[in-house]
Amino acid sequence: LALNPWDVVLCISGTIISCENAIVVVVIFYTPAFRAPMFLLIGSLATADLLAGVGLILHFAFVYFIPSEAVSLLTAGLLVTSFTASVCSLLTITIDRYLSLYNALTYYSERTVTRTYIMLILTWGASICYGLLPVMGWNCLKEPSACSIVKPLTRNHLLILSVSFLAVFAAMLQLYVQICRIVCRHAQQIAVQRHFLASSHYVTTRKGIATLAVILGTFASCWLPFAVYGLLGDHRSPALYTYATLLPATYNSMLNPVIYAFRNQEIQKVLWAVCCGCFSSALPFRSRSPSDV
Repeated sequence: LALNPWDVVLCISGTIISCENAIVVVVIFYTPAFRAPMFLLIGSLATADLLAGVGLILHFAFVYFIPSEAVSLLTAGLLVTSFTASVCSLLTITIDRYLSLYNALTYYSERTVTRTYIMLILTWGASICYGLLPVMGWNCLKEPSACSIVKPLTRNHLLILSVSFLAVFAAMLQLYVQICRIVCRHAQQIAVQRHFLASSHYVTTRKGIATLAVILGTFASCWLPFAVYGLLGDHRSPALYTYATLLPATYNSMLNPVIYAFRNQEIQKVLWAVCCGCFSSALPFRSRSPSDV
């Protein structure tokens, strides 16, 4: 096959994604202090994005070096599973942040740990089921007219994925609106109790809203174009539009480590310790709420 520049860019994107998220996965896995629910969810997100990066690399390698329908189905299943798990992990992190504020007094309990494991099981269970559909026969290899904008996924399969994304985005939007209200109310109460100036309350509130806007804005700008195009396009749509909307979706997996992991002060301490050659799994950590990160 003639080398497609878009495939090269996707492969490079996958390499960067894999390297970034591999660092997060290794840090969380090998640091015993990172066993709190919020770190487990961040680890789940990093694992999903790592698999997405590996899937993009394998897709490039198999398309140009080992072309095969069976391999095509496997890589498509891996990409569907990983990207679905990534989006669902973002939703679980949002739910965890909301509950850490809404049920602040009972958040640090065994119930939270149990709930976290349940969310992880549901996230990966649903993602694997979605990913197995092409391998189990729900593909368009024998019926090209049923293909979606992403071969070998059928149009109905991509419709389900796109609608699921929009539902996840709507749920995240609603939860972050509630988080914003709780944060604003808490900031106002603290300002009144400690006799802070109104400007201090305004700065705190604005910072919180700006952080939530960055999280939602990044998620929407990366995934919304592909989800909408997945609903409207079919196998007759130009491949250029598919690449142009799919590439930003991969950027979400590239930005997730920056937004959810590298901004975390505890993870920063471990990374600096590793860089300085003084890594210790017993590094002291300050207990923080998911709403802080």
